Amino acid sequence: MARRRWLFTVLAVLLVAGLLAVARTLYPPLGVVAMTTGATGSAYDVAGRQYAEILAREGIDLRLQTSAGSVENLRRLNDPRTGVGIGFLQGGLTDPSKSPDLVSLGTMFYEPLWFFCRGDGCGARPGDLVGKKIAAGAEGSGTRALVEQLLALNGLEGDSVKRLPLDAVEAADALLRDEIDAAAMVAPWSTPAVRKLLASTEIELLDFPRADAYVALRPNLTKLTVPAGVGNMAANRPPRDVHLLAVKASLIVRKDLAHELQYVLLDAATQVNSGADIFQHASQFPAPEAGDLPVSTDAQQYYKSGRPFLQRYLPFRLSQIAGRLLVVLVPLLGVVYPLIRFVPSIYGWSMRRRVFQLYGELKLIEVDLEARRNDTAALLRRLELLEERADHLHVPLGFAQILYTLRSHIDLTRARLKSRFEQAPTSG
Repeated sequence: MARRRWLFTVLAVLLVAGLLAVARTLYPPLGVVAMTTGATGSAYDVAGRQYAEILAREGIDLRLQTSAGSVENLRRLNDPRTGVGIGFLQGGLTDPSKSPDLVSLGTMFYEPLWFFCRGDGCGARPGDLVGKKIAAGAEGSGTRALVEQLLALNGLEGDSVKRLPLDAVEAADALLRDEIDAAAMVAPWSTPAVRKLLASTEIELLDFPRADAYVALRPNLTKLTVPAGVGNMAANRPPRDVHLLAVKASLIVRKDLAHELQYVLLDAATQVNSGADIFQHASQFPAPEAGDLPVSTDAQQYYKSGRPFLQRYLPFRLSQIAGRLLVVLVPLLGVVYPLIRFVPSIYGWSMRRRVFQLYGELKLIEVDLEARRNDTAALLRRLELLEERADHLHVPLGFAQILYTLRSHIDLTRARLKSRFEQAPTSG
């Protein structure tokens, strides 16, 4: 009975340890994560607010932080002290060696570079921009970073062009008031400032006739075409097809961001960014394109088969708990199940062993009887003690038969001893 209690005690300890481990994972950290977006009203800001609304339905608090744009987003994401785990980033700003702790969830949408000017103020050649006042985006913005790259390619570095740190809204207003010569902005087609300038009869959209050359020199760039009349059909604005350069915006996360959150983010991105516009067809984005950084393993799995099984049928919090329970319970069952399966065998072996120990002592008595090592009276006393132990041995009903057989064998040995004892005087 003591051994039986010991076995069940071990099993109980294992189960309690497993339950304690489960208890620690039943309540995972709250679904709170910080995301860096862009300037208020920008495409990054609008998409971020849409993501936050979708994630809120899953019980996740996506806390948005506005920024100057991609450059500042990259700085925040690379610095773990900022607490930012998610952000938008335009292509061409980093690589895995510069951002080893970041991965991509794929590209989300095109960000064309729009270059507007008044009348012929832009000129036909980049050199015509010398001495002009250009709204080139705020410091830390993706617009400023891309404009600087293109100006450098054309030898317009330093102070040859006066760059003003205006965002899209400020730049559009300043250009319409004739306060600046040109305005550059990296923004989607849906941006109000872009639509307003494109429709204006006073403003021209600069064409990039050497777009293929730029793309060859900067592979992160894409060539796009703005169809004639798309801005204002009645006024035929623009009056001809215009070639643009564009980058792709990627959704970037830190590598330590929870797997479950990556899947939910991708689901939100699919709902928000999969629509069609003049540059993309429906379901073109989000896309599993690496861009500057490799696509995370979770994102690759999402693009292949969608959200994990549990997240398809359970709310986010419940799927988190269920998933963590499985992580603990599967290996626990792998240990406990074999133990439970073999407990009857182990217990049966323990019961038989207790009877077989008495059989061993009975065998020794029989050996001494055959060898006549002890007098008959001493052997009888040993046999009586053995029988007394057998009588006090408690075994389950299923093992009673072997105990009864032992007692029968003790009786047979006693009969032999008594026969010898009765014959002893005669032989003497």
